[in-house]
Amino acid sequence: MGPFLSQPSILFVCLGNICRSPLAEAALRAEAVLAGVAVTIDSAGTGGWHAGDAPDPRAISEAERHGIDISHYRARQVRVDDFRRFGQIYALDQQNLRDLRRIQPKGFMGRPIAGPSARLSLLMDVVPGREGTAVIDPYGGTADDFAETWADVSAAAREIIRRMF
Repeated sequence: MGPFLSQPSILFVCLGNICRSPLAEAALRAEAVLAGVAVTIDSAGTGGWHAGDAPDPRAISEAERHGIDISHYRARQVRVDDFRRFGQIYALDQQNLRDLRRIQPKGFMGRPIAGPSARLSLLMDVVPGREGTAVIDPYGGTADDFAETWADVSAAAREIIRRMF
């Protein structure tokens, strides 16, 4: 749960916040609605060059194939306050997890700050048998790659919701 919220709060993070993390956000929003669970959900990128941009058109198309409109989402860069605003931050791959650990606020002797702070982990660690694996980055790929990304983030979203009960 988020440190100041009465409901779980989850942030998904990839590199540019236009492909994987918006799809993960959409998948978890859809699963939460189906389960009737209130969850604060957002996505961001470790890089800021797409800030303000809509998701990749192929990500929008993939979400639409599943009845979800993400065209209004806008990319943003992860901020230091996200580590306090969210109870859980999921990185979509190992490099983004390393980057999140690097920018996570540090306290005495480089330890994570005391008090409420997000737990960091790899998204696919929640899916049995997929621990330690990355969600495919479809950016340079085809529609099939976006479909594979959707399959990964959907499996993770189902497992996140299942673990809430």
